[in-house]
Amino acid sequence: MEKKINVVVWNEFRHEKLNEKCRAVYPNGIHSAIAEGLNADGAFNVECAWLDKDDEHGLSQELLDRTDVLMWWGHRAHPEVKDEIVERVQKRVLEGMGLIVLHSGHKSKIFMKLMGTTCNLKWRQVGERERIWTIEPAHPIVAGLPECFTLPHTEMYGERFDIPTPKDVVFITWYEGGEVFRSGVTFERGYGRIFYFAPGHETYPIFYDPNIRRVIANAAKWAAPRIIREIPCPKVPPQEEIHTKLD
Repeated sequence: MEKKINVVVWNEFRHEKLNEKCRAVYPNGIHSAIAEGLNADGAFNVECAWLDKDDEHGLSQELLDRTDVLMWWGHRAHPEVKDEIVERVQKRVLEGMGLIVLHSGHKSKIFMKLMGTTCNLKWRQVGERERIWTIEPAHPIVAGLPECFTLPHTEMYGERFDIPTPKDVVFITWYEGGEVFRSGVTFERGYGRIFYFAPGHETYPIFYDPNIRRVIANAAKWAAPRIIREIPCPKVPPQEEIHTKLD
C-alpha cells in the first residue's frame, strides 16, 4: 500500500466565529471543508490546526516534523502569527516540506517571508463571476481538470500581483469585471515546493466546489517532499590536492 501524505490544514479560524455569513457557509471552519475534500481523495492523512489552538498556533515542532504538506488560510489576523512560528515553518519548507497558500494567505507572514516581496494586489469584493483557465495542461496540479471552469461568485484579485517570477503559472483567472490574475503559481525555496492558489473567499462556498477540491488535492500531491534535509553551510576540506595557494 502506498504511504499516505501527511497534510496539516492551517486556518486562522476567526471569520467563522465573528461573521454570521461566514459561519453559515463554513459552520465547522474553512479548515474542515478543505480537510473534507482531501479526505475524500484517499491519499492523505489530514490534521487541522488554527491560530488560537494553543500558544504555538497548533504548529508545534513535533507536528511540523511529521508534516509533508502544510496548507495555509489566513486573513484578518496575519499580524498575530508569532514570528518564531513563521521562522519554524520557513525552516521546514526550506528542508523540503510543501506549502500551499490559499486566497488571502498571500499577505501572510510566511508567504511574504518566502517571496521577499510585498505580495500586494488589486481587489474588489462584489461577488462577481470568475473563470479559471488552465495554462499548463501537462502540470500535475491540473490532472483531471477541464480547460477552464467557473465560480459563480468570488472576490476579485487583480494584477499587478507583486510576487517574484513564478516557476510555473498554472492558472490564469478572468473576472466578470474585466481583470485578469495569475491565480495559480508555483515556486521552489530550498528543497520545498510552494503553490499559491487564489480562489477561496470566506463568505462563498468555494472550498466545496469539486474542481477547487481537485486542484487542492493535486497540489498537495505535487508539493509532497522529494527530500527532507537541512541545508548546512559547512567549511569543507578539498576533494583534490591544491597545488596553488595564496598565503
